[in-house]
Amino acid sequence: MSTHRKQSPRRVRPRLRRIAAASVSTVITTVALLGAAGVIPLGGAGSAATRDLADTVVGVGAPQDPGTRSRGTDLGETSTPTGSSGTGTTSGRTTTGKAPAKTTSTTSTKLPTSSGTGKRVVFSKSAQRVWLVSSQGTPLSTYLVSGSVTNNLEPGKYHVYSRSRWAVGVDDSGVMQYFVRFAHGPQAAIGFHSIPTKLGKPLQKISQLGTPQSHGCIRQKLTDAERMWSFATTGTEVVVVA
Repeated sequence: MSTHRKQSPRRVRPRLRRIAAASVSTVITTVALLGAAGVIPLGGAGSAATRDLADTVVGVGAPQDPGTRSRGTDLGETSTPTGSSGTGTTSGRTTTGKAPAKTTSTTSTKLPTSSGTGKRVVFSKSAQRVWLVSSQGTPLSTYLVSGSVTNNLEPGKYHVYSRSRWAVGVDDSGVMQYFVRFAHGPQAAIGFHSIPTKLGKPLQKISQLGTPQSHGCIRQKLTDAERMWSFATTGTEVVVVA
């Protein structure tokens, strides 16, 4: 009578664990490589910023203004903003004509006369410069900006009515940060924001600030856009001078 040696069952679990571990390792390596290349943000503020940007793409809106869509172009916002009308003596009116002269003004840093009182933002079209003024009337900061190449904004008093941390161009016109809206153009909002970027590249040089470059809004260096964002909360007065 023949006998047979009892065979041990094949070990499947360890092999499955090795396969799973290898798969996880591959995924982690892929994510790390994509993160290093800038394709995928890895943790920290970058991830939160990316989520905010994704929200604006689908029209959810910006964190501080959930009722306002934050899609837009350098022309401003493509949808009618909600909230206050944002109108002052001339808000919502536009003119056509020649754009301001494309000259850089780096010496005229004095706050323009007849620019109002109290806390306010002052934008000079001719100087292509902004002033942030305290409630006591003291200029806290001033810097060069790039306004519109068209004469789409009349001098007058306006008020900040809407803000978006991110704004995405609907016509593939780039990505903007720290969008502070204060006026209504013919079909879009007008406001302050950072220099737009497209595929990671800025649409103008910082050295070009001080000359009109946009097609409606007012471009700022990123650090200045952050400064504006912190200063110009909803309701802040904006004074536009010639």
